[in-house]
Amino acid sequence: MTKMSTSSLAPRARLRRTSEGAQDNILAAAEKILVESGPQNLKLVEVARRAGVVNATVLHHFGSIDGVQAALMTRMIADLVSRILAVTDQVTDPAAFATQSTEALFDAFEAKPVARLAAWLELTGESRRLTTVREAVRSVLSTRMVEQTGMPVSVVEDFILLCLSMALGAGLFGGTLGSLLGRPESRAREMALAILQRRVDEATLALKGG
Repeated sequence: MTKMSTSSLAPRARLRRTSEGAQDNILAAAEKILVESGPQNLKLVEVARRAGVVNATVLHHFGSIDGVQAALMTRMIADLVSRILAVTDQVTDPAAFATQSTEALFDAFEAKPVARLAAWLELTGESRRLTTVREAVRSVLSTRMVEQTGMPVSVVEDFILLCLSMALGAGLFGGTLGSLLGRPESRAREMALAILQRRVDEATLALKGG
């Protein structure tokens, strides 16, 4: 009789992830679905299948598909804030910070996933899950660059509100509407950035007493 090797009898080692690693895997899968087919397809079964786990695993880590969406939004907003805050390591002038961080914001929304999910949450009456935006704005307001402007917080908040609204609109519809109207797909972004730059220039001039 042929003896079976002990290695063939040994149980297969399972790939075990830490809780954080498992959550990252699920969110990465959810983001791929978001990019490829939109937020309407962020369903429990689809996310679990793409992540290579069972539905119960997703529920264990996030409670529901709503929890997945909220966590994904938090992650994408955190990534956006990191990009904006990284600008502070590259420039020393508040005006340059405003310009470059605004461009980083438009870049993020132009990539579409975060804009699509934000719009989806608004349209489905789940905008309450956008509270991470408030925390993101607070992070930006606490930077030394904002402090150096000497502007009232309310003025800076208004500027951020305008930036977010214009970046979201340009990211979602700018390219499509530009094409429909026979204009370059980048035209909406270019005009929006020009308007915002004028606001920065005007504020800078006012601070200098011009």
